[in-house]
This record gives sequence, C-alpha cells and structure tokens, in this order.
Amino acid sequence: MRNFKTTFLTVFGFLGILIVSVSCKSEKTNTVAENNSNTKDTMSITILQTADIHGQLDPHPELFWENGEIVFKERGGMAHIKTIFDQERGKNPNRTLIVDGGDLIQGSGYAALSEGRVMSNIVKNMGYDVIIPGNWEVVYGKDIMMEVMQDFDTEVIVQNMYHEDGKDPLFPAYTIKEIEGVRLAFIGINDPDVPVRQNPIFSKGIAFSGLDNSVKQLVDDIKFNEKADIIFLLTHIGIFKQVELANSPIAEHADYILGNDTHERVREMIQGKYAKVTEPGAFGSFVGKLTLHFVDGKLVGDDYELIDVDPEVYPADKAMQALVNKEKAPYQEHLETIIGYTNTPIYRYLTVENPMDNLFTDAARWKTGADIAISNGFRFGNPIVPENGKPAPITRANLWNLLPVNENVKTGKATGKQIKDWLEREMHNAFAQNPTERFGGWLVRFSGMEVDFKSQNPRGERITSVIVKGEEMQDDQYYTISACVRPGDPIDNLCRMSDVEDVKEMDYTIHEAIEEYLQKHSPVSPKLDGRAYCDYLGTYSFSTVPGTNYEFQ
Repeated sequence: MRNFKTTFLTVFGFLGILIVSVSCKSEKTNTVAENNSNTKDTMSITILQTADIHGQLDPHPELFWENGEIVFKERGGMAHIKTIFDQERGKNPNRTLIVDGGDLIQGSGYAALSEGRVMSNIVKNMGYDVIIPGNWEVVYGKDIMMEVMQDFDTEVIVQNMYHEDGKDPLFPAYTIKEIEGVRLAFIGINDPDVPVRQNPIFSKGIAFSGLDNSVKQLVDDIKFNEKADIIFLLTHIGIFKQVELANSPIAEHADYILGNDTHERVREMIQGKYAKVTEPGAFGSFVGKLTLHFVDGKLVGDDYELIDVDPEVYPADKAMQALVNKEKAPYQEHLETIIGYTNTPIYRYLTVENPMDNLFTDAARWKTGADIAISNGFRFGNPIVPENGKPAPITRANLWNLLPVNENVKTGKATGKQIKDWLEREMHNAFAQNPTERFGGWLVRFSGMEVDFKSQNPRGERITSVIVKGEEMQDDQYYTISACVRPGDPIDNLCRMSDVEDVKEMDYTIHEAIEEYLQKHSPVSPKLDGRAYCDYLGTYSFSTVPGTNYEFQ
C-alpha cells in the first residue's frame, strides 16, 4: 500500500465545480500594465467553482450570518446551477470548461437509497468536463464508486488514489485543457485520511498517498515539460490545509488552489506565498467565479466573486428539473414522509454546538438510557426552518441530511479519564493552531455532558470542566455512552474512543431511534443550551482561518 509521508501537510480532499469560459476583452483589467491596456486585447478565462454538493438536488434553506444574526434564505438546486452553467456558456460559446470537485454522491436520502446512482444521469447532463472524487465518494464501497463515477461519462482525475496494490492509479492524476492557446492544467488531490475520517470499511481496496515531494515533482513537470500556462490544484483537503499548501514549496509553480471539503464560503481569494485559495461553500448553494485575464498568453490579472444560487435570480432549467424529478421519483414517497415537527430552526453551521446535533444526540440518549450520547462533528445538513409561526415538518429526507449514514446504535462504558482524553483529542482535531493537524470536521457533539474548554490552549490542556448529572466528571468513575457503529472499527471503539468496555450493538439504527423520539416528542424545540462552551469562541462560533481575514457569511 502506497503511504508517502507528508512533507508539508497531509491532504484531505476534494474539489469543487468549476467552469472555465473564455472571452476577448479590450477593457483594462485590475492589474494589466498601463502600456498593455490600450494597445492589446485581453483574453479572459472565467472559472466557476462549486463544491461538496452532497447529493442535494433541490433548493433548500441556507444559513447566513448577517449583522450579528442568523438568517435563512432559499438557495441551491441542480436545475438552477444548470441555468448558471448555460448562461456562462452563452456568454462564451465553445469556450467553457466545467469541473466538479467531489462529494457529489453522498449526503442526501436520495443519494443514500440509490447508493449514489441518482446522481449519474443528472451529472452526465450537467455537462461537466472534469470531476475528482471526494472523501465521501467511497461511502458505498470501491466498486460502486467506480461504477457511478464512470457513469458520469466525464473525465475523472485524482493524483493520490490507487488500487489496493498501491501502484495502479484509479484515475489519471491530471488533465490539461487548451483554450485559444492557453494551457490550463488541473491536478486532482483527494483526502488521504479517508480511511480514518470515514468508516474504515468504506475505502476497503483503495490505497492513498499523501501530499509530498512527488506532488511537487508532478507540478514542476507539468509546468516545464507540459508547458502549462496555469496550474490549478483541485483539492479536497479543507480550508486550513489548503491555505497551508498555498504557502508550501509544493505549490511553488501552481497558481490557484481550488479548494473544497470544509464548506467554507471564501468571498475574497486567500493569497498564499505561492498560490491563491478559493472554497465556494457547499450543497450547490454557491458558485465561485474566478476570472483570469491574459495578454499574449500571459496572466495579467484576476477577479473573484461568490455567486449565490438564488432560485429567483436563476430559474430552473426545465429539462434538468424534469430529469431531477424523474430520478427522485422511486424514493420520493418514502423520503418525503413527515416524521415529526420542530418549533425552532434546526441547523448545523457552528463549530461547537448546534441545535441539529442536540436533537439527535438527545434522541439517542433517550432511546438507550446512556449517561452520554456522542456523535461525529459533521459539517453538513440543510436547515429546517419554521415559517409564519407554525412548526416546520421534519421528513425522512431531512433526517438523511442530518445523518448521512444510518448505522446501528452501539453502547458501552468508559471511565471519566477515557472520556476526557478522547475529548482532548477531538478538540485538537478541530482547533489545532497548526492547520496541518486539523482533521476536517467540527467538534464532536454530545448529550448528557456540559463541557467548558479553552480552544486556544495547548494540546491536552483544553478542558476546564466536564459536568455529568450535575456533578464534575470523575476520572475513575465509569459512565455509559452511546454512539453509532462505524463498520470496520474494532468492537471496543465508539466514535474513535478506544478500549470501551461492555460494548453492545443494538438491533435498531440511529434513524429508527430518532423517528421514535420524534413520534413521542413532536413538536420538538432544539436550541443551544451550553452543553459545550468556550469563552474565546462564544456562542455563535463559525469557522475561522488563522492568519487570514476570512469570515463566514
């Protein structure tokens, strides 16, 4: 199995959707030299990038942070993205490239029940030119991943995924597209920590390599031997590592890192030492628009903006909407069944605590009777928002958006010291000041504990207090815990906590537990109740990127 040691960072990843379109301009660009602006035409190549669609086919509520408040707006939908694609093609006929960066086939009920196949015809008809796999593409196993991605009928690239022998690549490492004499190279890089981040069994039969000097050698070869004018690293390693990569000698001859994975909304490109970084949100809610300006084949300037996929601004493409409806039809009745109601908005965008996770960890603790219920720090899940003072329905489709995998519930017992050591590790994964040590998700979620911590403290020194049943957690006392099965993990492992005792696998899944909870407790009113708190981060803690001016909006 190929396992290169990372030289500058470990890659996580996945790309977004790009559209490269070309037009000739004679107007002055931002950075075109004065002596060129009036004497030479400027050719402009526009790249539209989206990321981490996660099987979301339709418009949905999206969360925004505006003027110190959370607001919700309807965004997204594949048919509406198709309209944007076609508009860009219309501006520059035959001069458009569309690239998708992965996590396409997982994250919704429609994707899960079809094992990703619901996306095949849709993606095929969107007109993509290049796609790379993301960290969740492995969720249905290697064979189905390969089948679905080949059914896209689109060029798939990735530099660091191999068959089990670690020698034969799953897909080509890169591709070069030439537009009016400008050679654009795209190198795909996926997350090498997939076997750890996802259930280990998902990626069985796949070997990964890290981001090391071999990547630099590839970049340099494409630059100097393949004569690429612009090199894009299409990565799914998360915003923190993407910024780190932009400052790494690996990217010395790269120009742009079209990043994905952490669902961040980069509205102004982040300038690194060697490359600029983008990341255009998730769920098809946004399209990043990068426009490159050339004079005589030389890059002289660029512009960037993040476009909201607003259904009122970009009406649905009728043919694509009909195809989406057709693909959804076999699963629609089951998934659109209402299983409960909520009086308060259910969302998941905060780094520490979210109403969405409070709801389902409360349900797991209620069902199992455990002292503490724990869950992964997922980043995805579309909000569910009551309107006009009436409770909002919760459907099975919503439930799949909340929890994109549905495994049996598992219980066991661990000492207070085990639990605190586990929490310290998970806090480091989420809040490490060294971005290469971050793990991709947010803080783990839980019910039954109240945890105060200091995110800026050194590794192993973040927890200041853990309260269970109104009392401080004792190191030598045992507490019962519940979590979901992670196929491929040892039996005594619960949500990456090892050496758990008296482990039992229940005969019901986490979805079944939540449905039962909702039947008995609807309408529910999940809210932030301080079960995890850090003074430095505050109540409304959105992602930050140390050393940059990035702000979630």
